[in-house]
Amino acid sequence: MERTTKQRTAIQQCIADAGRPLSPQELLEHAQGVVPGIGMATIYRNLKAMLEAGDITAVSLPGGCDRYELAGHGHHHHFHCRSCDRVYEVHACPGDMQKLTPEGFLLESHELTLYGVCSHCR
Repeated sequence: MERTTKQRTAIQQCIADAGRPLSPQELLEHAQGVVPGIGMATIYRNLKAMLEAGDITAVSLPGGCDRYELAGHGHHHHFHCRSCDRVYEVHACPGDMQKLTPEGFLLESHELTLYGVCSHCR
């Protein structure tokens, strides 16, 4: 069992406070306000441990770095702002995607990412 450190607590709190998936760089910037001197290596080491423990999940976007959010949000999708590069959670789903699957195929899951400009950038 991993011990809880002030760095890990700060990272988890930053993700919770943001209410959206954060990149490692965003985490570093936020966590430095709580734990001065925290470095990128510490961010990555803790992200790895938190992923392995199931505390967080990775949000993978094509052509970009992973973002991280707290685990347990249930099924949801994401919106990626092309202006500020932030990712937001979208708690809606268009529904049954099986009808889009080729005949004879069995759909097991899906991911949907919307792209555009967030309200702040707009």
